[in-house]
Amino acid sequence: MTSMMRQSAMPDDPRSAHRETVLNWVEQVAAFVSAEWGLAPITGRVIGWLMASDPPEQTVGDIAEAIGASRASLTTNLQLLTSIRLVRKFRKPGERTVYYQIEDDAWEKVIRQKLAAFAAFDDLVEQGLKLGWDNEAQTRRIRSAKSSISWLTEHFKQIDQG
Repeated sequence: MTSMMRQSAMPDDPRSAHRETVLNWVEQVAAFVSAEWGLAPITGRVIGWLMASDPPEQTVGDIAEAIGASRASLTTNLQLLTSIRLVRKFRKPGERTVYYQIEDDAWEKVIRQKLAAFAAFDDLVEQGLKLGWDNEAQTRRIRSAKSSISWLTEHFKQIDQG
């Protein structure tokens, strides 16, 4: 949050309106993350807030105040987000305060991790094709998975190569 946002704003203050707009967007992020990724809405709120916050580094207290969450619930969610490397936890030199921030390349890291997981699953699918199935429907479903994963990995290789 900026120092302007941290100051109490009058109801007709433009800062209050902007903050409300940002928090509405954060709720949309939370709904998306919950529906599409199966994560708790609070996790989505943390993601949304850290994407929109100024300054980008936020303390647990900053996040809790902004999204209306308890520090206890934030601890678990921040541990999850740091473990998947979407959020970075750090201290500034000479300070004891812990900050959280979404790294500039966080989304690229997440996408690359997912692609690596698909590549690993592709290996399993390949093993499945070698099991000598009698049922054509089973083989067709496994081949379909193989085809989809191959398309995805090839598509991203082409993008990577530029």
